[in-house]
Amino acid sequence: MPITDERAAAREFLKLLYPDGYFPDRLVDKGRDILVRLCERIETERPADLTAFYALTHAATEEFNALQEEFWEADSDIETMARDEIAKDFWFIAETYGFEGADLEEVVAPRDW
Repeated sequence: MPITDERAAAREFLKLLYPDGYFPDRLVDKGRDILVRLCERIETERPADLTAFYALTHAATEEFNALQEEFWEADSDIETMARDEIAKDFWFIAETYGFEGADLEEVVAPRDW
């Protein structure tokens, strides 16, 4: 299901990572896909509260945790710049879908990057 929210559909997720050769585009694409799927799940499941929203963001964060291995294999890493960019996009998603009261640390609580 494509994203229906115009702001989310127009968002260039992980935009700052693409020009940096340290981050392989194919892996950045996978990260972007995680964020797109998160938006799709939010639109489909319509979480009623922060607990339900966090369940969705935690699942997406776990996907990024798994992706970390692929970054290492490519002599890259989800390091400071990437962490900031990912967090910025998670926050954009929270605000876009009406979860401005979310705690960003809780949004990505299970991260290991």
